[in-house]
Amino acid sequence: MALKIRLRRMGRKKAPHYRIVIAESTMPRDGRFVTTIGHYNPTTKPETLKVDNAKAEAWLAKGAVPTDTVRSLLRKAGVGHEAGVVETVTTAVAGAASTAGKAAKGAASKAAGAASAVASAVAGAASSAASAVADVAGDAASAVAGAATSVVETVKDAAEAVAERVTGGDEAPVAASAADETAPEDDTTAADAAVEAPAAEAEAAPAAEDTAVNAQITDDAAPAEAPAAAEGEEPAQS
Repeated sequence: MALKIRLRRMGRKKAPHYRIVIAESTMPRDGRFVTTIGHYNPTTKPETLKVDNAKAEAWLAKGAVPTDTVRSLLRKAGVGHEAGVVETVTTAVAGAASTAGKAAKGAASKAAGAASAVASAVAGAASSAASAVADVAGDAASAVAGAATSVVETVKDAAEAVAERVTGGDEAPVAASAADETAPEDDTTAADAAVEAPAAEAEAAPAAEDTAVNAQITDDAAPAEAPAAAEGEEPAQS
């Protein structure tokens, strides 16, 4: 049979007071009980607490188990001082452990916050460094591109200068243009000469024939004039 040390409610409504009784664990709160070991009235100021320490310790020794409220009241009354000391020490240790746990939790939270801040700072620094490197690389690429363009232009100018020295500059194109312009005129002159040559020969042919006729007439007239001249001459004197 399990025994419990508990409170039994007494008094009227809104004015309760309690008896500390030993009762079977199967009995209701206000049911049958074995014996009374004390009295408790919380309505007085200060509250009233009376306990028979000898009976209480005897029933505790027999194995009666107090409820939490009765245990607290027995501790206040000084029953089971050694047990109270143990409970006090246990409570103190539990409180210290709870405080230490809260402190550790707070320290862990602060450490996590600091680590997060450091990680953010490192990420920001890395981002800034990457941006700076990208800017430097871009400037270097622009400088290299500009230098390459200048070199290309310089080489191009040098090649053009060499080509002008080799070909004589702008005179060769001008001479070629003049030759191209003169060539059609020469062709026209040759064509005109080819056309005029037969015409000149045609004109020269009648003139040659007239000259030949005149020469023939002159030759025929010459013998006739010769005797006349002979008749008019005087004999030479010896």
